[in-house]
Amino acid sequence: MKNNFLNKSVANIYSKPSPKSEVISQILYGEKFKILLTRKKWIKIKTNYDNYIGYIKNDKFLTNFKPSYKISKIKSRIFLKKNKKFLSSNHYLYYGSGVCVKNENRKYIEFEKNKWIKKSDTKNIDHYEKNYIKIFKSFLNTKYLWGGKTCVGIDCSALIQIYFYYNRIFFPRDTRDQIRFCKRKKNRNLLKGDIIFWKGHVGMCLSKSQFIHAYGPKSKVIVMPAIKTIKLIDKTANLKIKKVSNISNC
Repeated sequence: MKNNFLNKSVANIYSKPSPKSEVISQILYGEKFKILLTRKKWIKIKTNYDNYIGYIKNDKFLTNFKPSYKISKIKSRIFLKKNKKFLSSNHYLYYGSGVCVKNENRKYIEFEKNKWIKKSDTKNIDHYEKNYIKIFKSFLNTKYLWGGKTCVGIDCSALIQIYFYYNRIFFPRDTRDQIRFCKRKKNRNLLKGDIIFWKGHVGMCLSKSQFIHAYGPKSKVIVMPAIKTIKLIDKTANLKIKKVSNISNC
């Protein structure tokens, strides 16, 4: 099976080969995947980063792709060059997406034919972002979207995963797999960087008192008091904490 790389800003991954089926995740521009099965207008894929399996619409994809930069802003507008001027489009690349350089000048990078992004929106592909709080806060007020992985819409487990994805460190996509993957924390006191898992939900402590998560009932990424959140989830969803880990132990 040869490697393929997505050449669209983002694509939905479906549970079945139908647009009416559940969107279970998304795949970002430049992300590597293998085709497991072809079904007319659909292909079953397995992503290289987190081994996620699902269906996307069949198309022509990149097969030779070696990214040298990645998007370091929550989104990067795509520009078109005309008569030496760069004109903004209504399309974007999203945080963590890798790009190849076809051409560049002082301010812009051409990543496909006449598709340019600002150089200031990128970092070297090997750049490591240590400030996880900065990353999570950049998604504040982003719409909650089941299966989403961008600032257009994101779910709780993707919000945690995006930090690891940007740094190209393996981390599972779904909460149930993240719970198994992360080591249990011994200290029971909540601290900065603590990841709290419930069945089907996850979020992270920005401090011992503040908690950030993509929260379905509020329909967005939101910061809430940590203890209040734990009590609220217990009361409204009848869910107890399954595990507390720390981002440094994942």
